[in-house]
Amino acid sequence: MLRNYLKIAFRQLYRNKTFSFINIFGLSIGMAASLLLLLWIQNEVTYDNFHSKKDRIYSLWNKSMWSDKLTCWDVTPRVAAPTLREHFPEIDKVCRLDWTQTKWVKANNHLFLATGNAVDEEFLSIFDFPLLQGNAQSVFKNKNSVVITPELSKKLFNTENSIGKFIELENKERLTVTGIISPPPGNSMFKFEYLMPWKFIEGSKPENNWGNNSTKTIVLLKEKALIDPLQKKIKNLRKDYSKDSDVYDMFLYPMNRWRLHSNFENGVESGGRVEIVRLFSIIACLIILIACINFMNLSTARSEKRAKEVGVRKAIGADRFSLIKQFLGETLFISFISFLIAVIIVQISLPAYNKLIVKNLSINYASPLFWLFALSYITVSGLLAGIYPAFFISSFNPVKVLKGTFVPIKSALTPRKVLVVTQFIFAIVLIISTIIIRQQINYVTQRDIGYNKENLVYHFLNEELDKNYVSLKNELLAQQVVESVTKSSSPITQGWSDSWGFEWEGKDPNDRTDFDRYFVDENVVKTTGIKLLQGRDFNLKEFSTDSTAMIINESALKIMKFKNPIGQTVKDGDQPFHVIGVIKDFILNSPFDNTKPMLLMGAKGWFNVINLRLNNNATQDLGKIEKLFKKYNPDFPFDLKYVNTDHQEKFTDIQRSSKLATLFSILTIVISCLGLFGLASFMAENKIKEIGVRKVLGASVIQISTMLSANFIKLVFVAFIIASPIAWWLLNDWLKEYPYHVNIHWWVFALAGVMALLIALATVSYQAIKAAVANPTKSLRTE
Repeated sequence: MLRNYLKIAFRQLYRNKTFSFINIFGLSIGMAASLLLLLWIQNEVTYDNFHSKKDRIYSLWNKSMWSDKLTCWDVTPRVAAPTLREHFPEIDKVCRLDWTQTKWVKANNHLFLATGNAVDEEFLSIFDFPLLQGNAQSVFKNKNSVVITPELSKKLFNTENSIGKFIELENKERLTVTGIISPPPGNSMFKFEYLMPWKFIEGSKPENNWGNNSTKTIVLLKEKALIDPLQKKIKNLRKDYSKDSDVYDMFLYPMNRWRLHSNFENGVESGGRVEIVRLFSIIACLIILIACINFMNLSTARSEKRAKEVGVRKAIGADRFSLIKQFLGETLFISFISFLIAVIIVQISLPAYNKLIVKNLSINYASPLFWLFALSYITVSGLLAGIYPAFFISSFNPVKVLKGTFVPIKSALTPRKVLVVTQFIFAIVLIISTIIIRQQINYVTQRDIGYNKENLVYHFLNEELDKNYVSLKNELLAQQVVESVTKSSSPITQGWSDSWGFEWEGKDPNDRTDFDRYFVDENVVKTTGIKLLQGRDFNLKEFSTDSTAMIINESALKIMKFKNPIGQTVKDGDQPFHVIGVIKDFILNSPFDNTKPMLLMGAKGWFNVINLRLNNNATQDLGKIEKLFKKYNPDFPFDLKYVNTDHQEKFTDIQRSSKLATLFSILTIVISCLGLFGLASFMAENKIKEIGVRKVLGASVIQISTMLSANFIKLVFVAFIIASPIAWWLLNDWLKEYPYHVNIHWWVFALAGVMALLIALATVSYQAIKAAVANPTKSLRTE
C-alpha cells in the first residue's frame, strides 16, 4: 500500500510539473526563511544557559526616584559585595565585575589590544567558564596574576600553554599568567580575553563609599535560600549601611532575565530584547504559515483534477479515513523534500546571514535535538499544509463525480479566498512595518546632534599621553595639522558619568534631577562645534579659574531656572563651580532618547580622551599627526577614532533589524506571489474554453485580462482594509519605546496598499494576458 501511495505521489508531481515546483519551492523558501529566523531566536534565548547554577545567580540592582521617574540600574557601590558576603547568610558567593575594558597587552615584543575584566575570586565558582590550565581556587590569589584565553596566549606567546609566563598591561604593570580559561561562547553576555583579580584595581584602603555606583555585583544564593524573604532584606541594604543612601532601594534580578528583559520603565520591567525575539518569532511563524497556505490553495484549486480518482477509490471500497491518510502522506512527502531543499538553502545562506546579524550561527547535525526538531518541523508543516486539502478532497461524493455532475464549490466566501486574504494581510503588515522602521531610522539619523562630527576625532589617553599632553597639543597647533585640541572625560558620543546631588541657589529641596556630567578642558566649544547660546568657552590661558568653571545645557537651565545664568554658582559636593556659558542640547548617548540636563565641568575633573578638530586637508595631515603621537607615546600604536563612525554605530542594532525585516518581508511577498501565480495559472487553465468563446464573440485582451484579474484585486483590497489597523496598532506600540520617534502618516498605508496591489497585478497579469492572447481555435477545437 505504501509503495502504491508513493507511486501515485511521484506521478502527481511529475504530471503537474509547474504546480509541483510552486508547491515545493514555495514551501522550501518558507521553511528556509523560518529556519534562519529560528536559529537567531535560539541563539538569543539560550544566552548563558550553559551555567549550571544559573537558577541561583542574581545581579544586584538599584531603584530610586530620579527626574520624577522611578529608575532601575545595575551599577552598584563596590562596598556592596563585601557587605552582602558578611551579613547575609542566604548568599553563598558574591562577585564584583568591573567594567569591560580594552587594554594593550604585551609579551615577547608582541603588542595587542585585548578585552577583559577585573573580578573577585568567586567569579570562577559562580559561572561555568572552565579553566583549561590552572587551579580555580588559587589563580587570583596574587594581586599581579592574570588568566587569559588560549587565543590570546597563542597571539602573545605562540603557544596555548603559557602558565608562569609574564605579560605587560599598558606597558607598565607586569602580570603573571596563572591560568588558561575557555573563552565565552558566542551566546554569552560576557566577553573577555583576560581576567584579573579584583585586588589589582582595589586601592590600598577599603572602598566604603555607598554613594559611588561604579561596578556590577553578582550573587549566588545557597541552594535552599528563599528569594522573597531575601528581597525584603536586600531592599533596605543601602539605607541600613549608609546614612547618605536613604533615597535608594535595592533588589536582586535573576540571571535568566538579564539578556532579554532588563529594560525598566518607571520601576517596572518593560520589554527589552524580548520584543525583537517575539517579533521575529511571529515573522517566522507567518512565513511558514503563508507557505502552507500556498500549498492549501493550490491543492484545493486542483481538487477537480483528482475528483475521479477519489470517486473510483470510494467506489471500490476505500473509506474516507484511508483517503485522508493517502493525501496527508503525499503532503508529508512533499514537506520532507521541501525541508531537505530548505536545509541546503540555509547552509548556502548562512555565511551571508551571519555577516548580516554579526553572529556565528550553525546547524548542529550531530545533535539528536536537531533531528527531533527536523522530524517535528516536517510533520507539523506537512499537517498544516495538508490537513484541509485532505479533508476537502476526500469529501467528494463518488456518485456525482463518476456521473460527471460534480460541481466545485462556488461562493462569495470560500476557504481559498480567506486564505489568500490572510496571506496578503501578513504581507501588507510587513510592508508597512518595513516602511515605518526605515522612516524611524532616517528620522533619527537626520536629527541635529548638536555638534559638528565631521573631521572630529579622538584618541584615548594613557599615562604617557597625559604627561605629555601640553607639549603634544602645542606641537599639533604649531604645525597647523589640527584646528583645535581639547581633553574630555569620555568621547563626545558616550556618557560615562552622571550624578544628582548638585546644589544651586533656589533649588527645590525635593529635586532629584540626574545630570549627565562631562569633564572638559579648554576650547571644548571650538573643538567639538557645540552651539554656544550664552557666555563663552573654557579658556585657561586668560581665566585661570576656568578649572572650576561650568557650562550648562538648555535642559539644565530649565531645571535650575536661572534668569541670568552667567556667574551663578553650582556646587558638586564641597566643590563650587561658576557658570560661564549655556550651550544648546547635544546628543551624548542614544539618539533615540530625549537629551538629559548636562553639566560641562572644568579641568579640575578627570580625563580619558584627547579630542582633535582636523583641518579640511585631514588626509594629508594624518601622517604628521601620527608622528607627533609616536614622538610622545612611542610604546603604543597610533589609534585614532572618528566621531562620525562612533555616531553611526549607534544605529547598528535598529539598522540590522530593519535589514532583517526587509529581507523577510520580501521573502513573504515572494512566497505569496508564488501562490497567486499558481492560482492564476490554474484559473486560466480552467477557463480556457470560456476565454475562447469570449474572444470569438469579440472580447478584447484587456477585457479578458481584467476578468481574470478582478477577483484577485478584490481579495488584495480586502486584505489591505484588514491589515491597515493591525499594522497601525503594532507599530504605534513599537514606536512608543522611543521617546524620539516619527508619527505614522496615512500615506504610508496608501503606499503599502498600492505596492501590494501592483505586486498582485504583476503576478496575475502574466497568466491573464497569456490566456487572453491565446488562439481560441485551439481551446474550442474539441467542442
